[in-house]
Amino acid sequence: MIIPYQKDQELLADIESADSVSGAIHVWWLGQSGFLIKWAGHGLLFDPYLSDSLTRKYDGTDRPHVRMTERALDPRRLRGVDVVTSSHNHTDHLDAETLLALKAANPRLQLVLPAANVDFARKRLGPSGPELIPVNDGTWAQAGPFTFHGIAAAHNEIERDEAGHCRCLGFVVTFGKFALYHSGDTLWHDSLVKDLRRWEINLAFLPINGHDPARGVAGNLDGFQAAVLAKAISATMVVPCHYHLFEFNTAEPDEFVDTCERLGQRYRVLQCGERFVMGTLTDKSAGLAKPTEAQVEDGWWV
Repeated sequence: MIIPYQKDQELLADIESADSVSGAIHVWWLGQSGFLIKWAGHGLLFDPYLSDSLTRKYDGTDRPHVRMTERALDPRRLRGVDVVTSSHNHTDHLDAETLLALKAANPRLQLVLPAANVDFARKRLGPSGPELIPVNDGTWAQAGPFTFHGIAAAHNEIERDEAGHCRCLGFVVTFGKFALYHSGDTLWHDSLVKDLRRWEINLAFLPINGHDPARGVAGNLDGFQAAVLAKAISATMVVPCHYHLFEFNTAEPDEFVDTCERLGQRYRVLQCGERFVMGTLTDKSAGLAKPTEAQVEDGWWV
């Protein structure tokens, strides 16, 4: 079992210490496709899976979901989250146990999701779930200080409902001077690069577990493809995800790292629970816990 870089109280304390007065963004990988973003006192959480619901569901079946990495934290203890996303309906991206616990800890929580999935999410989450904020590919929605732009995702194909709305999305999120891209689960498709080059992407979160039909589940970009996509969209920095959670559906980041190195694409491989800082911190943050050199993008701590 992989032990998170930080977990439980240590991780929560690190999150609490994040500078809230400068323009810097603080990023923690929480496993699978889950990333917590803290910026100017606001919290954004991409596609969290912080339970063992899938392990229990598939226990004793021919497709057991055996965990590789310990859960980083209990979502009931994670406060300061304004907005959470669900890129599609698979449980590791729309987990009722995680989302209802987050809502209990953050009563004003909003959930940004594909418009095609609103009815499904209402049934799964019930009346105690977060407020739902729908978005479609080519449209945008506002939640707190964050603007969410929908990007079509192919998982494995671009699937639409009867109204033409995408069932699987990625999100470009703009706020302050930043533009972040979280792809959700996707393979490469014809319009992906064109759609994304509308923005100057500072930070991209891309899956690397690949597509192996023998696994019996929809696939994703592999490490090579994720690195090439980051380069194609001129992302300042790319972080890999969607690996090291379940034994049957994972990959190692070696190919991703090697390809980024060959392409000259800047990247960061995070451990679960590890913090990464992007932006300039101010003197007002002097009383807060200073990130280590390994946590901060080169030269951006002042």
